[in-house]
Amino acid sequence: METIEFHLRTDIIDLLQLLKATGLCATGGEAKWAVEEERVRVNGAVELRKRRKLRLGDVVELDGQFRVNILSVYET
Repeated sequence: METIEFHLRTDIIDLLQLLKATGLCATGGEAKWAVEEERVRVNGAVELRKRRKLRLGDVVELDGQFRVNILSVYET
């Protein structure tokens, strides 16, 4: 499984935004479809809420092939 480390720019990001920001989904429509088809897990559980708010420490998986670890807020 490929692991991606994602640094937050704010305190939260919604699931669809994360899937697009990491490049795992090219469009919002593709991200919505992935969630609807139960291809996305958050912290080990299938996630059906497209606007699920993700925070520091959450782990998102797509198709059992990609894992995104959400890390600390990005500092400028």
